[in-house]
Amino acid sequence: MMEKLNGETCIICEQQKQNGFHLYTSFICIDCEREMVQTDTDHPLYKFYLQQLSKVSQKQIFS
Repeated sequence: MMEKLNGETCIICEQQKQNGFHLYTSFICIDCEREMVQTDTDHPLYKFYLQQLSKVSQKQIFS
């Protein structure tokens, strides 16, 4: 319950944020999402974003 009041931890900036979205089981804040979509692939931060996004874990669905 406390996590909902304080927000969730963004996998990119690793800070507690209120607004964002879930990508599989990971939370990405709106601020980081905006920065990522505006970053050119030749910018030094691009590799950082890729590294942070590699933390995203996909839940396996077994039938």
